[in-house]
Order: sequence, then C-alpha cells, then structure tokens
Amino acid sequence: MKKFGRVVVKLRIPILILSLLLLIPSAIGYVKTRVNYDILYYLPDEIETMQGQDILLEDFGKGAYAMVVVQDMDVKSTSKLIQKVEDVDHVAKVISYTGIVGEDVPSEILPDKFRKYFENDDSNSTLFAIFFDDTTSSDETMNAILKIREVTEGQAFISGMSAVVTDTKVLSEKETPVYVLIAVILVCIVLAIFMDSILVPVFFMLSIGMAIVYNLGSNIFLGEVSYITKALAAVLQLGVTLDYSIFLWHSYKEAKEEYPSDHKEAMAQAIGNTLISVVGSSITTVAGFIALCFMSFTLGLDLGVVMAKGVVLGVIGCVTILPSMILTFDRALEKTMHKEIMPNFGKLADFIVKHSWIFLLVFLIMLFPALYGYNNTKVYYNLSETLPEDLDCTQANKKIEENFDMNSIYMILADSHMSTDTANEMMDKVKEVDGIEFALGLDTFLKSGIPEEILPSSLVSELKGSDYQIMMVATNYKIASDEVNAQIDKVNDIVKSYDAKAMVIGEAPCTKDLITITDKDFKIVSIVSIAAIFVIIFFVLKSVSLPIILVAAIEFAIFVNMGIPYYTGTEIPFIASVVIGTIQLGATVDYAILMTTRYKRERSQGFTKKESITTALATSIPSIIVSALGFFAATFGVGMIASVDMIGSLCTLMARGAIISMFVVIFILPSLFVVFDKIIIHTSLGFLPKKKSAPIIDGNHTADVVS
Repeated sequence: MKKFGRVVVKLRIPILILSLLLLIPSAIGYVKTRVNYDILYYLPDEIETMQGQDILLEDFGKGAYAMVVVQDMDVKSTSKLIQKVEDVDHVAKVISYTGIVGEDVPSEILPDKFRKYFENDDSNSTLFAIFFDDTTSSDETMNAILKIREVTEGQAFISGMSAVVTDTKVLSEKETPVYVLIAVILVCIVLAIFMDSILVPVFFMLSIGMAIVYNLGSNIFLGEVSYITKALAAVLQLGVTLDYSIFLWHSYKEAKEEYPSDHKEAMAQAIGNTLISVVGSSITTVAGFIALCFMSFTLGLDLGVVMAKGVVLGVIGCVTILPSMILTFDRALEKTMHKEIMPNFGKLADFIVKHSWIFLLVFLIMLFPALYGYNNTKVYYNLSETLPEDLDCTQANKKIEENFDMNSIYMILADSHMSTDTANEMMDKVKEVDGIEFALGLDTFLKSGIPEEILPSSLVSELKGSDYQIMMVATNYKIASDEVNAQIDKVNDIVKSYDAKAMVIGEAPCTKDLITITDKDFKIVSIVSIAAIFVIIFFVLKSVSLPIILVAAIEFAIFVNMGIPYYTGTEIPFIASVVIGTIQLGATVDYAILMTTRYKRERSQGFTKKESITTALATSIPSIIVSALGFFAATFGVGMIASVDMIGSLCTLMARGAIISMFVVIFILPSLFVVFDKIIIHTSLGFLPKKKSAPIIDGNHTADVVS
C-alpha cells in the first residue's frame, strides 16, 4: 500500500488536473440523467396493478389520468375551459358531464343521479376527468399538467398522481441545491471547530464534492434515478465518506512526526495506512446500501446502487484527490493550524468503565420501550401527504373532497365483450360496497335509458376497446387508509367473480400494493443487512461473539431512533421505515468497529480487561464524536428545511440516528465489553497475548509455560 501512496504523491499534479477534467463529463452526465418523480413507478412489473397500467396505455393510449374541479363558472365558460384543456398537447381525452351526450344533445337528458357526480350546485363546482397519452411521470404528462394550469389561468384544480408528481418535481428542483449548500455549510462549521486547521475543511469539501459529482454524473449509465435518490445522494455521500478524509488527515499528521523533513514520504505512509483502514470501514457501509438492492420495490435498488457507488468513489477520492490537494497546498495548511479544542476523554472513559452497571441498567430499561415504539410507530403511504398543504395538487384534493365527497377515483379494466346486463349487475354490486360514491361504465349510461346512438362515438371508443373496457369507481376513503384497502379487496373480489381477467387499477390500488410489498421488503432488507454486516465483522475482527455484540448495540440505537416517533405522535413516510435501519446500521457500525479494534489491540498486549476498554474508549471518543457530528451536520439541516416530507423525515431520522448511535457506542458498548470480556476473548482470535516460552527444569524435562 505504501507503494501505491508513493505513486499518488509522485503523480499529484496530474491527478489534480485529471480530477478537474473529469468534472466536465460528470457535470454533463448529471444534467442529462433523467429524474423520476413517481414513487409508484418502482413497484414490480409483474403485479396486476402495473400490468393494468400497461394495458391502459397500449390498448387505450391512456397512461395517466387526473380529476379536475372548476368553481364559479357557468356551463358556457366551463365548456370553453374544457376545450382549452383538450387542445393541450398529450391530453388524450376529457370526459365531462356536458360531453357525455355530445354537444348537440341537451345535458339535461342525463338522469339527476349522474349529474350530481359531476356538478355541485351548492358550491357551483364542476368535475371532469382528463386522460393523458403518456405515463404518470413522463415529461410529456408533467408538461401537460403545467400547461393546463397555465391556459386555465389557475381556474382548474387538478388532482391525481400526475399532479402530485408534477408538484414534487417543481419543489424538488428548487430545493435540492439548497440541501447541498446547507449540508456543506454545517459540515464545514463542525470541522472548523473540531479539526486543527481552518483551511482543511475546504479541501475536504472539494475532494468529497468532486467524488459526489462523479457519482451523480455516472448515474447517466443507469438511465434515470428517483428524485429521492437525487435529493439524498449528495448529503448522504458527504455524511458517510467524511470519516475517510478525517482519517487521512490524522494519519498524515502522525506520519509527519516520523518524517518531519519529508512530507511526501509522510503522505505516502498516510495513504497506505488510510487505504487499509478505509477499505475495511467502507465495506460495512457499502453492505448496508447493497442490502437495499434486495427490495422488490425497486426504489431500494435505485438508492442502493447510487450510494454504494458513491462510497467507492469517496474512498478513491480520499486516497488520490485529497492527498494531492493537501501536498500541493501544504504550506498554506500549516499556516492555518491551531490547537485542537477536543479535550482528553480519559476521565470520562474511566468513569464509564467503572460504572458500567449503570449504563447496562439504562440499556435494559430502555430496551423494551424502544422495541415497543419501534414496532408501533405509525407509517403513512399517501404520497400527497409528503407535500406542503399549499401546493396546487393538495388544494385540488381538498376541493374534490369538500365539493364531491370523494377522495380519489380508480378504475376497473373488464372484458369488453361482457354483456350489458352482466356489466351493470357487476357495477351495482360494486356500488353497494361501503365508501363507494359512484361506479360508472359505458353500460351504466345505457341502463339509464340513454340510447347508445346518441352517445358520442369518440366516448364509446375511448371507454371500450377490443379486449377491455374502462369503468370508473369513486371512493370516499383516503388513499392508503385501511378502509380503502379493504374496499379495494371487496371490489376486486366482485369483479373477479364476473371476469377472472378483470383488473382494479389506479393510484389507490397501486398504493395498496405498495403497502404489502414494502412490508415484506422491510423484513428482507433488515435480515440481509444484519447478516451481511455480521459476516463482515466476523472476518474483520475474527470473532464469533463480537458481531453479535456490535450489531446488537447498533440495532438498539435503531430501535430508539425509530421508536421516538411513536412517543412523539409523529407519522413517518413508509420509505423511512424500510431504509433508515439499513443506512444507520451500515454507516454507524464503523464507530463500534473503531473502538473494538483498539480494545482488541490493548487486550492482545496483555493489558487487563478494564485497562483495555478504558484505553480503547478514551482514544476512540474524539473520532466517534467528529464522525457522528459530521453525519449529523450533513443531514440535520436538510431535515429542517425540506418541504417534501419524504426527504425531510429521512434526513431527520438519519441525523438523529447518528447521534443516538454515538451515545450507544460511547456508553453502552464499553459496558457490554466489561460484561462479556471472558466470552469475547475465548471466541475471538488475537485477543490473548502471544505465548511466551520460559524454560522450567523439572527432573530431566524442560517444559514451556505461558507467562
């Protein structure tokens, strides 16, 4: 490794030039990488709701739909507004009350029971549906949503998943650069306080920043990334790879004491030492992110691949770009050196070890309420709830609920050859299900006495294809609620009893699938991440017992972190419950490994149990504090300012998790070492001192004994 360090030192100027040149294609790749703002897109392709979406697009040319509310407009003005909407590119069809019977037939011909579904005289509101010719989150659909808002001059309130996706995009694009800026500022403040140079945080940020740009730019090879990945990738990469830069700096300072007149050789030594330590440390973090790739909800794959790639690039940048910068500006760095403010933690370490029973008692007392809170924290799946209440899509949802007593509309795809009587019998049963406001299909209008001849031919062709017909169901229940999920199950049972190939599709059914799938994913990801990190610790520390102790300590920190929302009455977004545990485990178990490695070294040199643990704790606390505060700084600010709760909650949980893990490793882990020391040294390699031979003469025999 030292040879590699000498090569880096020798080629430091070419490395810096190359690193700057690589920013150009990386920046282009970043700009060219498409961002997907539709969370439901990441559901597995093989589930029925996703297959139904494909049928809707392929057979009917409709990939997305939205409900629109218009207020305080007369029939003539509403018709003009609808015409404007129909003229917008990528609007496939508008279905309205006045358009059902065509322009030449008075709308009064429709029975009153249909009219109330589309018009509310009390609030002077009109409801109509828009179908788009592309998918929910396509650029064309999102641009169409924005264009409709523009041409209707804010008079049309558009609800539905496409509107949610569009508003999410606008908000995320505006805020994401601010996330990075806030993270960088707060991390620089932490480093400026706890490091021994005012200038060194600048070089840390520059080298890590380059690695982040490379990572984001290389996403172009993935085709696209989710907006959550885009928003979190930079701050997460900054938080989890900051340790590597700190370790290099400390190694370089130590090496300079050994080579005071040859800083190049000192840096070569530091690079070698850092590479050995950082590779071992980064493996656990990478394993945590790779575990996300085992989710069937492929947002985990999206985030896992990008972040695992980011950690690897962070390691490469730490041992190439950062040392090149430090050597190039070595004189400037030395001029900005100051005394570190971090105190000596020997007394604190001694107190913790001597009073380990107190912290074990705290651990046992907190364990059960932490587990209870962890298992009972409420999670929400309604994606519109992750957005601020003043957004257009949120206001539109309220308008529909207030004026038409419905929360959302989903669809049934049924056999187009189904007889009128059978179709109506099926829809009558659907209408009887609790919470259904209306259930309408083409045959429903024919049943009411409206001759098919007077219905516009375009309407008939839009709703009935060669294989399937579209039926619409309006529900009073909120998306992702237990009530709507039970309702969808009943509707699905009804339609399947009439047509085995029928499908219930739309935002509410997709969200129901999301709940089922992510619940399974949560268990799978937890098992995979724990197992992977367990194996890594087993090989790194060569121990059977230590992986159990270390993982148990960090899992306890996760239980506390995820249990807090239960006691504060806070609901968290579903994705947080799936990924936070894995990220916290992968990113903060390094704190525990750092202390354990030193404990092992001290024990192998013959020191007593308490001496070894005290030394390991005292020497590790400064690194653990700086590392945890760096991770906290990178995520806390984003959690405070993010308007999208999906991002804000994730960052808040990560920030809090870093601090909780820090306290657990400093106070609980040493206490566990005190209790289980005998088990550890007898189930681990390298903890006992090496055997020393001493001759003892006993009669005619000479024997070796262990000192």
